[in-house]
Amino acid sequence: MDWYGTIKRYYDKGLWTKKMVGDAVYVGKITTDQYFDITGEEYEVPDTVPFSVGNVVDK
Repeated sequence: MDWYGTIKRYYDKGLWTKKMVGDAVYVGKITTDQYFDITGEEYEVPDTVPFSVGNVVDK
């Protein structure tokens, strides 16, 4: 699956938030560079495990 392309498309359409894109970085679906390409911001490592991470891992 092309995670980067899918996540970018969803983010651009407003279906995904920056937090959701960050969750995808956290679980290894995209890189921090790809996060920057999608959001225009640097990825910041969360202090805690993202709550919605299960949604990304299960799909």
